[in-house]
Amino acid sequence: MTSILIAEDSPTQATQIRIMLEDAGYEAVTAADGLLALEALERQRCDVVLTDLHMPNMNGLQLVEEMRRRYESIPVILITHDGTETIAAEALQKGAASYIPKRFMETALLSTLQGIVELLEAQKSRQQILNTLVESRSKFVLGNNQDLVPILVQHLETDLRTFDYGDETGLFQISMGLTEAVLNAMDHGNLELSSDLRTDHEAYMKLRQERCETPPYRDRRVTLTVELTTDQIKMIVADEGRGFDPSIIPDPTDPENLMRENGRGLMLIYSFMDEVHHNERGNEITMIKHRHSGEQEEE
Repeated sequence: MTSILIAEDSPTQATQIRIMLEDAGYEAVTAADGLLALEALERQRCDVVLTDLHMPNMNGLQLVEEMRRRYESIPVILITHDGTETIAAEALQKGAASYIPKRFMETALLSTLQGIVELLEAQKSRQQILNTLVESRSKFVLGNNQDLVPILVQHLETDLRTFDYGDETGLFQISMGLTEAVLNAMDHGNLELSSDLRTDHEAYMKLRQERCETPPYRDRRVTLTVELTTDQIKMIVADEGRGFDPSIIPDPTDPENLMRENGRGLMLIYSFMDEVHHNERGNEITMIKHRHSGEQEEE
């Protein structure tokens, strides 16, 4: 059973989150601040840490930094508040795997956790690849089956380990960015599902299933092209939808847009990648991550 450590100084909110997770089949324990969360991890490791931003003794941002130093393989999800956009963006840069605006907790928590847990499980099942690869180019053509995404991402993550693309946190961030791009291409590109529907998860998934079975949506494909060298990884995700005007989307690099329910995937992508480009039609995104950038080890 997947175990979640909840760092939250409000007993009421900590209990609400714990009950929500336990009802969904997770094992959950709580800690009143970042220091107590680290003490709990010393006693027993967990799979994922979910932390509030504002806490005494050690806040959520400090916990993210300390987790990357001590437990880089454990992803951290930050619970954010209105007015904390800049800090939340900083937390992503410092190693958080994702974030959830507090006002969207009920609709976003379980889906975010599911995606992260699927990546963790895929990591555990993959075999190590031989360390002889110096350059590769792969092309994948997918339908709109979300279940294939974590398996595909983990396959590519094995290549990244071969090329020594940073620590576990850095690899996880690349995986999260790629996952968001592919899922966006499926749902908002091929199936033309509006982000506004996400507030009603049941209605969203019902419409998704209908379009997966209805032409022309069901016949559309997502193409992923990956070019990997010892210097950089270049990932191009293209869908067969009608596209959109990239100039009208909110600036995903502006922290004020961090709390918007729409565009959260793009915010993660821009936070985790070194370069991001859209084509004019708006149905293709190019993401580039350099091997020696940011906090990665210098040559």
